[in-house]
Amino acid sequence: MARHIYSCPLRWSDMDAFGHVNNVVFLRYLEEARIDFMFRLAPGDGSPSFSGGSVVARHEIDYVRPLVHRHAPVTIESWVTKITAASLTISYEVKDPEQVYVRASTVVVPYDLAEARPRRITAEEKLFLQEYLDQEPAVV
Repeated sequence: MARHIYSCPLRWSDMDAFGHVNNVVFLRYLEEARIDFMFRLAPGDGSPSFSGGSVVARHEIDYVRPLVHRHAPVTIESWVTKITAASLTISYEVKDPEQVYVRASTVVVPYDLAEARPRRITAEEKLFLQEYLDQEPAVV
């Protein structure tokens, strides 16, 4: 099973009054990693996979330890834990080599923007997602 690795820079504005990255900002970090995974790495040259739109149906986040601002980026590992006919679940770890800050998951539903409704995962998308499939989510 492969994992998608995303190097996420920290911004000074990400900190809250307590001097650590605000809990809401982690959703933005996960979004950056997810977009990089689903769109930049979509299969095929010029493939329409994942480009038609998607919506987030659910987020789950476990905050393991505070992350304070620094100049070095944080690593976000992403992988797929579930694929159904019309949704997928992506799990994440926001971490450094020594520690994990956040474990999370997102249920994503492919969406047909022209029809304004959810759609099924295509065969090409499923093949791509299966390369990252590990049905065991991160242990908290």
